[in-house]
Amino acid sequence: MDEKTYLRHTDYKDAELDMEKGLTADKIPSFATLSDEERRALSDILVERKVRKKQMVVEDGQVCHYMVYVCKGLLRQFYFKNGREITEHFTCEGNIAYCIESIFKNKPSHLMMEALENSELCLIPYTGLVELSLSYKGIAEWLRHFLENNLILHQVKADSWRFESARERYERFLREFPTVAGRASVNDMASYLLMTPESLSRVRSAVSNVAGKKLGYIQKTEEE
Repeated sequence: MDEKTYLRHTDYKDAELDMEKGLTADKIPSFATLSDEERRALSDILVERKVRKKQMVVEDGQVCHYMVYVCKGLLRQFYFKNGREITEHFTCEGNIAYCIESIFKNKPSHLMMEALENSELCLIPYTGLVELSLSYKGIAEWLRHFLENNLILHQVKADSWRFESARERYERFLREFPTVAGRASVNDMASYLLMTPESLSRVRSAVSNVAGKKLGYIQKTEEE
């Protein structure tokens, strides 16, 4: 076995890195206004965990039962193609990661999830969320808005891959993930952006040069 350690959903209860209990629904994004009763009901099904850098949250062939909200840290979702790791998503603080087909169809996932940093997570069990949505209007609205937002994000990403140039994809990445560019490896970012590491280095250099010239022009204008 390599240096990565694995965190299966069956191990969550006994994980050594459990955080203190007392989680409230206020720690996850507010996709809808919830009543106090709804917030308590939602809080009852949430589970907080800490994971170490390089620890797997979802591994190949595992069924993904949870949507994973990142309170602190950075996650990467990836898969293997022709023996190479391809990065599908980065998820940093304030965002939610999950394996769509696995969580909806309850089937093993080939999309893996790894912590790139020591991270604090909030696990949202999808089945539990659906069950609560049948009883609570606010939670049903929360789930609907969450799914709508994620469908839009996936469409925007697909359009970016289809229609934007390598440089445009990188510039979008900087806008959408301003902190990730300095935290993820060049190889991981390159595979996410559908580039080779060498191509990404050239694009980054070109963007940096343009930004430097603009900054120099602004400073010169201010001095004049």
